[in-house]
Amino acid sequence: MTERVETIIVGAGFSGLCMGIKLKKAGLNDFLILEKADDLGGTWRENTYPGAECDIPSALYSFSFEHNSKWEYKWSGQAQILKYQHDTANKYRLREHLRFNEELSSAKFDQATGLWTINTRSGAQFIAAHFISAVGQLHHPSMPSFAGQETYSGHTFHSAEWDHSLDLSGLRVAVIGNAASAVQFIPKIAEQTAHLTIFQRSPNWVLPKQDRPYTRIEQWLSEKIPLITKFYRLNLWLKGELGILPAIRGNRVSRWLLRTLSQNALKKSINDEALRAKLTPEYPVGAKRVLFADEYYPSLARDNVYLDTTGIERFTEQGIVRNDGVEEKFDVIIFATGFKTNPFLVSMDIVGLDGRSLHQHWQNGAHAFLGVSTHGFPNLHIMYGPNTNLGHNSIIIMIEAQAAYIVQAIEMSSNTAMQVKEDVEQKFNAELQTRLAATAFGAVADSWYLDNGKITNNWAGGTLEYKRRLKTIDQAAYQPVTIGT
Repeated sequence: MTERVETIIVGAGFSGLCMGIKLKKAGLNDFLILEKADDLGGTWRENTYPGAECDIPSALYSFSFEHNSKWEYKWSGQAQILKYQHDTANKYRLREHLRFNEELSSAKFDQATGLWTINTRSGAQFIAAHFISAVGQLHHPSMPSFAGQETYSGHTFHSAEWDHSLDLSGLRVAVIGNAASAVQFIPKIAEQTAHLTIFQRSPNWVLPKQDRPYTRIEQWLSEKIPLITKFYRLNLWLKGELGILPAIRGNRVSRWLLRTLSQNALKKSINDEALRAKLTPEYPVGAKRVLFADEYYPSLARDNVYLDTTGIERFTEQGIVRNDGVEEKFDVIIFATGFKTNPFLVSMDIVGLDGRSLHQHWQNGAHAFLGVSTHGFPNLHIMYGPNTNLGHNSIIIMIEAQAAYIVQAIEMSSNTAMQVKEDVEQKFNAELQTRLAATAFGAVADSWYLDNGKITNNWAGGTLEYKRRLKTIDQAAYQPVTIGT
């Protein structure tokens, strides 16, 4: 059976929820949100590893229009964030628009009708005028391949697919990777394991989090005096815009300040100079995402924790042979190796004009006008798309700007299918890549920000600039598609 709706949104994480709320506020109520899982939440539903929390303070990692005075910590954990998503969805009555266990298999634009045909793996089919991708960038776990990996007889899993049935107490555990997820769960499992080896490919710049619980008085003030909350949110935003962003752009003072903060935290926790050297990056601040953690460095000073930087030669039946030839036996190996961010939307078969697939269109690296629209795919709107990721501030700011912009795009093309002009998108992308080349984002060759040497993930400027550029849609940047041929 085919179901006809005006708009289909794919993904029920922060992006999909925000898009649904903005559509409802605009009176555009004929939409469905398709979610592949059995509940909403996106990454905050999936990532349940010990210590899982956001690396942006919760007062800023939340919708500007939906304040939460009940955050328990400055940097709230996964369960609190997921509850916030559920509460928000309930308040704005989004559940009537949600369809769970509907994973998109294909989407094709029909020029004869000017509509999208969207199929899911359950066999459902939808016809819609507008197709919105809200699946995010940090979606598919990245699993590296090592020689002999299939011979290992112990337990293995990715941190994004944590095996909670396994008790790590008294076991010998290896963690491969040391980035955003690892710095959160390593301190938790280090307290349980008999021995923990962390295989580090390269160190990260880690800044102190200074996390703490909110007091009841602070929660009361947050609820009763909105102006205080706005100033607090502004303060958090300014720290990213005036502290980390200049460092990414190469400001020497900002880089020095962030390096100093990181090194001071390192020296405070670790006395071993050789270990401190292993934990000090050689690349500039901002080339990889700056991490925030209070417990990571202290956990590395524990007697049962060992940091390996020689690398992995191969797996064996009982463990891992390091590049120095030493074999170490492990009961459990945990992959903290991040996510596949490129190619963009790799799991989706999306076909636009002239039978051209989005994978073909983006074969040399993803690109989109303002990160939202790409030529040849009429009425396809992308949230958290190419070049909209941040290395310094809350992605929620970007998501809200995109959702408001897409509402304008839908209203603009209410009677036809519109696509961004090819020259407009090319000009925008050229400008963006020129600006990105002057940042730290390209300084590390194996960064997940890059696809074949092109910076496809990150935005080149600040959030204020992005909001300004998306505030009012430029109708001259778009053109109608001839329907019926």
